[in-house]
Amino acid sequence: MTASASPELSTAFEEEGSPPPVAEDEGGDAPRTECTITADGSYAARLARDGDCWFPERWTLDGPEPYAVPLPSHQPEEPGTEVQPMGDGRVLIHRPTDGRHVFSLLYPTGPGTGELALGAVQCPQEGTRLRMLPPAPGGDKAYALAVGRSSSTVWLVAGGAFGPEHVARIPGRCSGGVWLDREGRMLALDRESEGRTKAVVVDLERGGEVSPLLQITADSDDRVLLADPDSGLLLIRSDAPSPGQERLGWGVLGSTLPVRFPECLRMPECVVTPFAIQPGQVLTPESCGVALRIDGPLASWVAVWRPAERQLRHLAAPEGWLAGAGLWTREGVLQLPYATE
Repeated sequence: MTASASPELSTAFEEEGSPPPVAEDEGGDAPRTECTITADGSYAARLARDGDCWFPERWTLDGPEPYAVPLPSHQPEEPGTEVQPMGDGRVLIHRPTDGRHVFSLLYPTGPGTGELALGAVQCPQEGTRLRMLPPAPGGDKAYALAVGRSSSTVWLVAGGAFGPEHVARIPGRCSGGVWLDREGRMLALDRESEGRTKAVVVDLERGGEVSPLLQITADSDDRVLLADPDSGLLLIRSDAPSPGQERLGWGVLGSTLPVRFPECLRMPECVVTPFAIQPGQVLTPESCGVALRIDGPLASWVAVWRPAERQLRHLAAPEGWLAGAGLWTREGVLQLPYATE
């Protein structure tokens, strides 16, 4: 494995691979990443390839040099399988099978893979989709979101006392999923209701109590894409400034100032998706570095932006970048995982 660095960009990891067979996203969720990283940046997980077969792989990031450990099961993984690293180094795997969603924890056992079954979530209602939510702060719990025809359910699928536990039911169809605090209590979801999508906050310690988070105008669709608990910086997508055309904007959690929509983030021919915010910038959200994935007609690349600046800094992603994956250090270094032969 190798690592290289430039003044603000660091890339690490090389493993053979190409994008895993995942289910197509629906319902307004951001483009799916090929690699998931814990909230503290200690571990990552992805589906890697061996010939025509796919298997989970765990990456350790917090040592002197990153390294990967394969975690193959007794059979190849199927399309729709999701993996998520836990804070203790185990990997949560979600396998959908005929209306049931089975969860297990994987861990290395010498030359083999250990597997601890956690149980399953039943989704008998036709059309219900269940997917993992982003890694929760702390790393000892993991959550999933089941979206039905008229309501959505948050499940605790790892870290509970007796297998998967029902945590909250939210009226309306929800997408997204952003953690707003370091305790893993306040979860932002984008709820569709009466033809409009508005971001709401779900308090997981108060029985799933729901309160509004974003309502820029009565007729706009307002979604939260990313949040930083240290600075309160929010990255949002809304059509409020241009009805019918979604724009990328930013605001500060708890602030009375209006959401701003910088012109430099408006790229009509591209899809711009924030995927990482620099942590540790307490009380100075304008100075936070924001990493953006830009998907153009012919290629994808990385850009870096700060709210205090009026321009993007475009960067060539490393060959084999696992698009949409990365994390900032507190010192302002952006780390991007990549996979090559």
